[in-house]
Amino acid sequence: METNSCDVPVNAGFPIPPRVSRKIKPEATIVNVAGVTIGGSDIVIIAGPCAVESQDQLFETARAVAAGGAGILRGGAFKPRSSPYNFQGMGEEGLRLLGLISKETGLPLVTEVMDTRQVELVAGYADMLQIGSRNMQNFPLLKEAGLCKKPILLKRGMMATIEEFLLAAEYILNQGNDQVILCERGIRTFETSTRNTLDLSAVPMLKRLSHLPVIIDPSHGTGLRWMVPAMTKAAVAVGADGIIMEVHCNPEEALCDGHQSLNLPEFEQLIKELKKIALAVDRNIS
Repeated sequence: METNSCDVPVNAGFPIPPRVSRKIKPEATIVNVAGVTIGGSDIVIIAGPCAVESQDQLFETARAVAAGGAGILRGGAFKPRSSPYNFQGMGEEGLRLLGLISKETGLPLVTEVMDTRQVELVAGYADMLQIGSRNMQNFPLLKEAGLCKKPILLKRGMMATIEEFLLAAEYILNQGNDQVILCERGIRTFETSTRNTLDLSAVPMLKRLSHLPVIIDPSHGTGLRWMVPAMTKAAVAVGADGIIMEVHCNPEEALCDGHQSLNLPEFEQLIKELKKIALAVDRNIS
């Protein structure tokens, strides 16, 4: 395979989009989320509930993850659900609550945007906008998100190839916004014992082909709470720049994805264990 002077493949069986490519930008991009940097030596933990369900639920969870070692708060105000009858989130009221607890804890906020018409509203509250798996190839949304100039957390589509993932990121960079984080969150395969198949091999591949930071979502990647700690440790070992995970103060009563959410003691214990893994690969938990 042809390589450049940095021993980075010019292609990996497909043309690498130019703006995301290490061939064009050999040095790693550092994404700054309201003072928290992702893509450097530190590994950043992004944690919080799948969805904002109430003020009490959100505030208890957010305070706990802040105390336990999270660097960024996650929480969904608008939730894409497979069934139209499932809980869809609290909408703008959820954004308001997220904004309040973000200021109290000092944690920057990332939350999902689902529609071009929501970008301005969500960007008014969030420090980073998430584009979820179902919208990875929503090209008008990618363009609009790129124009808002906030950092973007882009999740891999559930059946997307690495090429398609990088091309989606290229849409955002083409709007002049290089503050993009790639998130591997599991892909759909023939396996049924887990919610998705978490493709840890995507981390070294993406980091070799692209200068953008790469994080892992072990919650969606497995769909099973008991698997999250092991896959989180594995993600750190293979070079992930961060982890985004679901944590809930009472997962058994969660309105959304409680089966894959850590409870508060589990989160605290995992962070303690992750610090040892990070040190073993010459990195730190931010």
